[in-house]
Amino acid sequence: MKEARDFCTCTDYKCPCHPVNHDQGCNLCIQKNLKQTEIPSCFFHDIDCEKPTPDWHYEDFAALVGKAKDEGKLG
Repeated sequence: MKEARDFCTCTDYKCPCHPVNHDQGCNLCIQKNLKQTEIPSCFFHDIDCEKPTPDWHYEDFAALVGKAKDEGKLG
């Protein structure tokens, strides 16, 4: 299995939760995001569509999924 740092699409390498900064894989990132009612950026980056909102909260992800569906980029 690949290490999280090998496939992580987050570009915020200064974040202490980024997998390149520790040996706990995605755990710290997921814990931080759950506390802040956010979704990790890798979920956003996996959808090939311009993000319609500035934040990373659940609602922002829902807006991105809706936009991608409207544009025919999701099944």
